[in-house]
Amino acid sequence: MAFQILAINPGSTSTKVAWFKDEEKVWQESISHDPEEIASFQSVASQYEYRLTTVLKVVEEKGSSLEELSAVVGRGGILDPIPGGTYKVDDLMLEHLRRGKPWEHASNLGGILAHSIASERGIPAFIVDPVAVDELDDISRITGLPELPKRSLAHALNVKATVRKAAKDLGKKWDELDVIVAHLGGGITVCAHTGGRMVDLNNANEFGPFSPERAGGVPAGDLVRLCFSGEYTMQEIRRKLVGSGGLMGYLGTSDVREVKKRIAEGDQKALLVYRAMALQVAKEIASYAATLKGKVDAILITGGVAHDSDFVALVQERVQWIAPVLRYPGEDEMRALAEGALRVLRGEEEPRIYGDSIKRREA
Repeated sequence: MAFQILAINPGSTSTKVAWFKDEEKVWQESISHDPEEIASFQSVASQYEYRLTTVLKVVEEKGSSLEELSAVVGRGGILDPIPGGTYKVDDLMLEHLRRGKPWEHASNLGGILAHSIASERGIPAFIVDPVAVDELDDISRITGLPELPKRSLAHALNVKATVRKAAKDLGKKWDELDVIVAHLGGGITVCAHTGGRMVDLNNANEFGPFSPERAGGVPAGDLVRLCFSGEYTMQEIRRKLVGSGGLMGYLGTSDVREVKKRIAEGDQKALLVYRAMALQVAKEIASYAATLKGKVDAILITGGVAHDSDFVALVQERVQWIAPVLRYPGEDEMRALAEGALRVLRGEEEPRIYGDSIKRREA
C-alpha cells in the first residue's frame, strides 16, 4: 500500500504545497501572496486561516482527496533547540510554534497547518529537521565573549537531506559519514556533519562567508563604531547585515546570474567580489576540516548557487585537497519533508517527541 503525504512549506510571501505518493511527487504548487496583504496580519500565527484556505484551495484544484492522506508534514520553525529528525506535532509544539519567540518566522505555520489538516482525519502530522535544530558540540559554542555564544541556526532541512543523498551515492550509512556541507543560497551555511549530527557550523546571519544578501563575518570593532556613529538606526544596521550585505551591498544585486552577466561584459569589480565570495566559502570549508580533525569523506556543495558550475569550480580548486567535492545543486525541501515523514510511516525511523528532546537537552 502506497503512502500519500501532503507537504506544506510556508515562506514569508509564499506557500509551497506538494502531494507525494511514496517517493513520487504527484504535484507541487507555489502560491505567491500579496506582501501588503501578508503585512496586514498582526502576527505570523494570525495568518493561519488565510494560509489554510490557500492550501485547501490548491488541493481541491488539483483534484486530490484529503481523505486519502497517510500523513501531513510541515516545515519546522523556530522552536526550543532540538536534535534533527522527524517530529510528531503535539500540543506542546503547537504552543511553542504559535508564541513566535525569540522571533517570528513563517515556517512556524508549517506544523500548525499540518496538524489542523491531519487531526480532522485521525492521521499523524510531522515536521522535519526544523530551523531550530541544534546539535553543536559544546566546544563549538565558544566565541570569545561569554555573553555571545554561537547559536545553531542553519539550513538544516537541506543539509540533512544532502547528507542522505551523498550517503546513497557513496554506499555508506548517512550517520556514519564525516562530511562538510556548504549550502549556498541567499544565505550560506557551512557545516561539519559527523555521526548524524551537525557538530559545528556558521550561523548564516552572523558568521562565516558573505553571501548574495548577507554580510557574514565582519570586523567587530569597525561594526561597533558604525553602530554608534549616529548615522544608522539599529534596524538599518541589521538590514545592512542581513538583506543588504554581501553581493547586494557591493554590487546592488543578489542575483548571481546578473553578476555573471556583468562579468561576461568585462565588469572587473563584479569579478573581484564574485571570486572573493568563493574564497570565503572555501576558507570556511577548510576551517571545518579542522573540526573533523582532517577526517573528511566528502565535501558536499548544495543550494541555489551550486547551479553555477563556475562558482563551484572556484571553491573546489581551493578545497579538493581536503576531500572529494560532490555537487548537489538546488534544494528540494518538499521532497525532504515528505521523505522524513515516509521514513516514520515505513517504520525505518522512530518519530521524535518534542517535549522529550527538550528534557534530554536540559538534563
